[in-house]
Amino acid sequence: MTSMTYGRRSANRYLNDGLETATPATLLVMLYDRLVLDLERAEQAQRSGDRETAHKNLVHAQDIVLELKTSLKADAWEGGESMQALYTWLLQELPAANVGGDAARTAACRTQVVEPLAQTWRQAAEEHLRSAPATGHGVA
Repeated sequence: MTSMTYGRRSANRYLNDGLETATPATLLVMLYDRLVLDLERAEQAQRSGDRETAHKNLVHAQDIVLELKTSLKADAWEGGESMQALYTWLLQELPAANVGGDAARTAACRTQVVEPLAQTWRQAAEEHLRSAPATGHGVA
């Protein structure tokens, strides 16, 4: 095994261990962070005419939104139905931005919806951790 291969395996194991032990709040923030990154990359690729990279990132972004939507318990909280509607809207906008190669549409999804939601979830997760009992486990 080369040092490069060992390094990748170590990084993958570290990532997998982190995902397995992450709290639900942390996982949600991680999903939103990756969603923002995918949309940034897609927008950049669209602006430079790299349709393949844009497509790859927009499809991954759609996968994340679909995961968020299917795991959402809309009836469990007051804003659940509105959140579900936002996810549905994103699942219409992102394919349209992809097919049209529309960087402005991709940017609007990111800046008007995803980044504000990511920031809100990050703040909620941080607040929850601050108010959680000092068990060392965070969110149960």
